[in-house]
Amino acid sequence: MHAFEVIEKLRVVPVAVIEQVESALPLAEALLEGGLNLIEVTLRTEAAFETIGAIRSSYPEMIVGAGTILDAGVLSRLVDLGVGFGVSPGLNRSVAEEAQRVGFPLTPGVITPTEVERARAMGFNRLKFFPAEASGGVKMLKALAGPYGHTGIRFIPTGGINLGNAADYLSLPIVAAIGGSWFVDKKLINDGKYTEITRLTREAMSLAAGNS
Repeated sequence: MHAFEVIEKLRVVPVAVIEQVESALPLAEALLEGGLNLIEVTLRTEAAFETIGAIRSSYPEMIVGAGTILDAGVLSRLVDLGVGFGVSPGLNRSVAEEAQRVGFPLTPGVITPTEVERARAMGFNRLKFFPAEASGGVKMLKALAGPYGHTGIRFIPTGGINLGNAADYLSLPIVAAIGGSWFVDKKLINDGKYTEITRLTREAMSLAAGNS
């Protein structure tokens, strides 16, 4: 199954900032225990690439994505690691074009109608809406659904989403899935609270299932 198909089925993407490679496998196990075989590892730390490799090697059933892709030069390395999908915070033309050239599934980030149309013109129809809450949140997405709801474009809002507002996003037909870090919070990871991560993951999955 294609990574985007899995994302749209599960409807929740855990966005994790992993600072220590040693945290990678316990975190992956906690997510799997919670019913989620998907993770987005952000490329914000020195441990990111090694973390991705460790999860891919030990848990082949897990779809591992890379977030915070800012430079086209990292894409070949991600492909070699077997990364299933990538996410950019913005619409970077060089990143987008290189992803298309190598056949790498990318979700570029957008906020404005102009960015949506630029992404659509480049052939992207799964777009990260970031930073979601700071940019109008559910109201903005409802507004974007007017001109773009019929085009096949769907959004993955990320940024400021939590258990309290996730259902509002998931209820929108134009939303394919949500990206969230509240159940894989960096502090929970660093403190080794994997049982709590599993509990929160189950809670998130239950919420998503109720808004499918």
